[in-house]
Amino acid sequence: MSAFIYLASQSPRRSQLLTQIGVAHELLLPDPAEDAESLEALCGREAPGRYVARVTGLKLDAAVARLQRLGLPAAPVLCADTTVALGREILGKPADEADARRILQQLSGQTHRVLTAVAVQSGRKRVAAVSESWVRFAAMTPTQIKAYVASGEPMGKAGAYGVQGRAASHIEQIRGSYSGIMGLPLFETATLLRSVGIRC
Repeated sequence: MSAFIYLASQSPRRSQLLTQIGVAHELLLPDPAEDAESLEALCGREAPGRYVARVTGLKLDAAVARLQRLGLPAAPVLCADTTVALGREILGKPADEADARRILQQLSGQTHRVLTAVAVQSGRKRVAAVSESWVRFAAMTPTQIKAYVASGEPMGKAGAYGVQGRAASHIEQIRGSYSGIMGLPLFETATLLRSVGIRC
């Protein structure tokens, strides 16, 4: 039984969430030669749930190959990916501040879905799950959107916001997994890890 896992994610929130449930982990990050961003490319008009599960699987494939290439000690590898969907439209990470304002204008006064897929590989065994939650934003004025974008918080985040940050003051209602909206649904994650022998 492994005493730790590898987390193949650059998200500090995912690392914090694993620590919260007592899972010892080491980071297994892409090297500069890997084109990690290309794994998140959309394939046609993919449904959000299928998209997030596919991307997470590709990230796990790349992480397992990285582990083998580096010759690191064997341990389970965990990957996750989060996407925000308004209807069937996937709202990814904003390209720039103007794009962040556009995304937030779409979310203003609306209920959207947050889907986070988690996948774990231990040896030849691979297990995966998708968490789906719903978030409702209050109507935001252009001034409020501009101020939030100016904070820098939306950049690098699916849907141009972080639920654990300043955006919380504009969120009316959440249904589902708060940790899933943050980027790592802890119930599903713990269930998967237990299935590969990790205590949590």
